[in-house]
Amino acid sequence: MAVFHDEVEIKDFQYDEDSETYFYLCPCGDNLAITKDQFMCGEIIPAPSTNKELVKC
Repeated sequence: MAVFHDEVEIKDFQYDEDSETYFYLCPCGDNLAITKDQFMCGEIIPAPSTNKELVKC
């Protein structure tokens, strides 16, 4: 099983001021969304399109 990932710079995200959310369209077709509150270390962030959880730290 191959795993592919890449680091994305925050400057590559689109920012929505109304919701204070950063959005990034992943090449796999997924849409990543991160709010300012989710930048806290150790916070569990539910993945938007799967049952997995992401941990930002």
